[in-house]
Amino acid sequence: MGYASRVDEVAGAIADPVRRRILLMLRDGERSAGDVAAQFAISRPAVSRHLRVLREAGLVTDQVVGRQRVYRLEPGPLLALAGWLGGFVPASKWEPRLAALDTEVRRARRDRRAQREEDTG
Repeated sequence: MGYASRVDEVAGAIADPVRRRILLMLRDGERSAGDVAAQFAISRPAVSRHLRVLREAGLVTDQVVGRQRVYRLEPGPLLALAGWLGGFVPASKWEPRLAALDTEVRRARRDRRAQREEDTG
């Protein structure tokens, strides 16, 4: 599957608010199909169709565990979409944010060093 078709498939899969909510739930960890379905006021077959769309887009995987089907988030396909979307944000918008992150990383390292010196000194 080409880059453009992968982006289209992932974008289509996350276009539905129910599927986005399922992805958010799975971001926090694996969940059984029953656990996922219990969070919605729609029928279990409707939730199953949403899970199938996410699975076909490669955004989730499923595994049978005992009598349950357990779903897990696969964030990899979102990278293609994120890369495509990133082309719309000028790099100059990120530079101040990256500089601030660099400052925080350096401050945290300095604080850890100072704490170690206090602990050993």
